[in-house]
Parts: sequence; C-alpha cells; structure tokens
Amino acid sequence: MTLSFDPNSISVPKGHHIGGRSVELPGAGIEVLRPSDQQPMGTVGDGGEEAVEMAAAAARAALKTSNWAKMAPRERAKVLMRFAQLIEENNVYLGQLEAMGSSRLVSGTITGDAIRTAGVVRYFAEYCDKLEGIVTATEGGTLSYVKREPYGIVGAIVPWNFPMITAAWKFAGALAAGNAVIMKTSELTPHSLLALAELAAKAGVPAGLFNVVNGYGHTTGAAIVRHPDVMMISFTGSTQTGAAIMALAAQSGIKPVALELGGKSPQLVLADAGDLDVVAGRVSTAFMANAGQVCTAGSRIIVDEKIADELVERIVGKVRQIKAGPTWDETTTFAPIISRRQLDRIDAMVRQTVAEGGSVVTGGAPLESRNEGNFYAPTLLKDVADDNIGFREEFFGPVATVRTFADLEEGIALAAHPTYGLSASIHTSDLKKALKAADGIEAGMVWVNQHGRSPEFTYTAGGFKGSGFGKDMGRAGFEEFTRQKAVWVNYA
Repeated sequence: MTLSFDPNSISVPKGHHIGGRSVELPGAGIEVLRPSDQQPMGTVGDGGEEAVEMAAAAARAALKTSNWAKMAPRERAKVLMRFAQLIEENNVYLGQLEAMGSSRLVSGTITGDAIRTAGVVRYFAEYCDKLEGIVTATEGGTLSYVKREPYGIVGAIVPWNFPMITAAWKFAGALAAGNAVIMKTSELTPHSLLALAELAAKAGVPAGLFNVVNGYGHTTGAAIVRHPDVMMISFTGSTQTGAAIMALAAQSGIKPVALELGGKSPQLVLADAGDLDVVAGRVSTAFMANAGQVCTAGSRIIVDEKIADELVERIVGKVRQIKAGPTWDETTTFAPIISRRQLDRIDAMVRQTVAEGGSVVTGGAPLESRNEGNFYAPTLLKDVADDNIGFREEFFGPVATVRTFADLEEGIALAAHPTYGLSASIHTSDLKKALKAADGIEAGMVWVNQHGRSPEFTYTAGGFKGSGFGKDMGRAGFEEFTRQKAVWVNYA
C-alpha cells in the first residue's frame, strides 16, 4: 500500500459540529495552514460564546431525550463499538487529514494514529458496564453505598500535536461514562476532529452528545470553561494555559479540572545500558519524534560520564540520518514544526540558551527543506546550567540538553526538575538500578529501556507538579469523568 498522497486532492470538513450536524456561524475566520508547505488547508470560524451556547443547548437536549446516561450500559457500548468500527473503516481518510493538517507523518497516521484512535474508543466502550461503586461497613439496619455518576456535560480542550488520539482519550471516556461532550479543537489542527464527529453521528451517537467547536483558546476555549452547564473540564496543553483554566474554572462557578500539561522529561542513561547504537536510537527518537512536539519528549539526556562522549557521538550520527519533508510523503522521517510562530519561538529559546552559557553540539538553527515548511534542525545542547532558560522551560521542539553524572545517586538528583514532573525514562540492564531510579524520580510516568507510551490503553497518562493532575487512559481515565455520590439508607 502506498501511503503518499496529493494533499490538494483531499476534501476537508467545514464549520462546527453541533447537534449531530455541520453548522456554519458568522464570525472571524481562522485560516488553517499546512505545516509542511504553509499552503491553506481551509478556514474555520472562531465560534466563541455563540457556538458554545449552541453546543450546550444541544448537549442538554440530547442527555434528556436520549437517556444516554441511564440506558442499558451494553446498549451504550454497542453505539461506541460502531463508532470505533467506522473509524477503522475510514482510517485512510482520517490519516490523510491528520498528516496534511498537523506535524504527524503519513507513515504513522493511517496505520497508527487512526487505528489507535479506534482502539481508544473500543477500549472505553468496554468500560460501559464496569462502572462500579462500593458498599461500606455499617451497623445493622443501615445500608451505605457509594456510586459513580456522570457529570452531565464535559468540556474538553485538546492540543495540536496529536489531535485525534489526544481527543479520543477524552471524548471516548466521557461518552462511555454517560456524559455529553463539548470539545474545542486547536485552531491549528481542527479538521480530523470534525471528521471524527461526523463518524460519531453516523455510528448512532445521539445528536448533541458529541459536539466539536472551533476557535481560539481565549474566545471559544474560555467560553467552554465559563459555561455554567459545563460541569467538568479536561485539558491537555501548556502549563501556563492549564493554570489559566484552573483560575477561570474557579471564577465561573467551581468545577473540577483534569490537566495533562508540559514536561522537561529526563532520560537517565546508565553505563550498563547495553549496545550504545541501539540506546542512541531510542534516546534520539525520544526528542526528535514529531519534531519534539510531544509533551513527554525526552528533552534532558542525563548520561553516565563513562559513556557520555560515545553516546553523544552516536546520537549526532542518528540526527544526520533524518529526512525532512512534507508529512504526506511516506519517505519523510522528520516532521515540520506546526507553525512559523512556534519555529521562531524554538529558535529564540535556543539562542537565549547559548547566550546564557550553553553551547551547541549539533543543530541550533532552522532547517532547509524541500519546500516552504517550518523545519528546525534536531539540536543537542550542553553546558546548560539549572538557571539557564534551556533547563527551566520547555522547548516543545527537537531540542535536548546533555548532562553527565558520576554515580546513580547523582543521576537521580539531576533528573529532578523544580517545575515539571510528567515523565522520565531509565536505560539500564540492571533491574535493581532501574527500580531504584523509578522510585527516586518524581514523575507521573516512568519507562525503563524505552521512552514514550506503547500503543496500549490500560495504563494512565498524567504528571506531577507543574505537569498537571488527573489522568487520561486506563481505568482512572474512565473514572475521571464520573463523580462519587454517597447514599445512606436507614431501614431499621
């Protein structure tokens, strides 16, 4: 199967998806550009309060008329299973939309992202009849139990770097638990989520239960957080925006928020990590995949001083093997930066890191490519002190810093970060050392001899400290969209 395609031959969805159909509303238009060549992909409207109010009204009506939260759980599961099947059947179109509109390569979107999105929906569908409570111990003549119920309407705000998968982590769990969803796309990558909403309607998800609205964070996103009928917010994005959402949620009626935020994830490489060429492949992929536009990117390489020079040399060799190009070309191995603004931000931050005492091992500048896309060279930096911006802040690009340690205790100490605690990886052949490091590193996700999530659904995603709280995926990612009610019955 040839995965490459002509981006000009692909039709893109328009409007917002509200009440089970596409809706065009007046208002400012947002031109969506393809990151690979800066050509227009389409225009979506900034929905703002009007779109959110329409979506909330549709969600209220759908919850009431469909009886979604109270229907037999297996019937709800059947609808979601049909939804998952339609996603799989349309994986080529969805994968093409995702590739042309985002930084995701077509070599991974059709057979990877689209199929995994279907898997997420199917995984949560299987939880529909597994929403369980507990009965607590009481004296005779009384019954005490705690049950889980859906919130009602959930607001979900998703980023641009993995549009379909990140969205599915939220809408699939929320729908399976019996909620309605109002989801805001990123204004940079709206189209694949609009296509998913259309498939949900075809699958029989009652009209109004899954609404997708477009717009900017400060307009449409803020309107979702403020809306009195939206009872819970799930957000993935930057730490700064997460803090703003927390404040706005508190100011507009007190509602729970689940936040999966930024990271400065360490990769702790011990001297006994094994074949250094293999290790260099893992370590370099961890900060170059999706051009580093991954919240869990392994952007801090902390390596035993005994192997540091050789490992860095091998990483530089891996960097030189990349092939930057358009996301719709299956031979491309290195993705573009999502926008010119983001590329300029990465470049400015690298230059400031150097001005504050850091030095460039390789890269450190925008990358020439075969077209007019936004590409930044994979970059390794060294001599980056703890007070340097390159240590303090998240690049969100293909940039990593290198530091060395003399013993495991020092390595674990260097892995700590004052702000972030999203993820970490440990590369070693010694299980005792791996478990000691995993216990010592303050992060919500820790991997051993790999960096990044495997294509499984059972384990949770989420961080500590400034990297957020609450969970996506796993049982916790389902229960996140429910609230507990305690009931006490005196029947004596």
